[in-house]
Amino acid sequence: MAPEGYHAHMSNRLTQIATRTGDDGSTGLGDGTRTRKDALRVMAMGDVDELNSGLGVLLCEPLPDDVRSLLVVVQHELFNLGGELSIPGYMLLKPSAVAQLDEALEHYNVQLPRLAEFILPAGTRSAALAHVSRTVARRAERAVVALHAAEPVNEAPRQYLNRLSDLLFVLARVLNRANLDGLGGDDVYWRSDRLARQGSDS
Repeated sequence: MAPEGYHAHMSNRLTQIATRTGDDGSTGLGDGTRTRKDALRVMAMGDVDELNSGLGVLLCEPLPDDVRSLLVVVQHELFNLGGELSIPGYMLLKPSAVAQLDEALEHYNVQLPRLAEFILPAGTRSAALAHVSRTVARRAERAVVALHAAEPVNEAPRQYLNRLSDLLFVLARVLNRANLDGLGGDDVYWRSDRLARQGSDS
């Protein structure tokens, strides 16, 4: 259960959007306490919110049905993650959510050809958007790690963001091959001068 008074507090926030209580540079947490808007906890919450919003943009693209369903679940779990970060000492994100990402990683990665070279964050629009979300997931993970260095944070949020960034890399490769818009086919490979010289020498 949520802490006593949590639901009433959140209901009030949803009803009254422009509260002006943040004009002094502070913001309210889920337990009713206030903290600075540049606090480590708030920075982590903001990165998770940005990540979830990025996935919302990705979901506007043509996607395979299974990928779409997975990303919708991820959005809900990220909302849980953000809620957990907003309430110090509380747990909303379950370890089973991390396990679900592990299963998805194994499912999609086994379908892809093995990488022998680095790839660029490019290709189809959906793949590029997945790469953008991947980089935000990494930033959110760094923010959670920084927060954990200052005060206790459960393991699941950090683990979830770590797995999600890996999954988004894999999904970008999947989306480059989905060919839903007639542009897919393969990854976009980095043109390394060193690798080119090695290839010519051989």
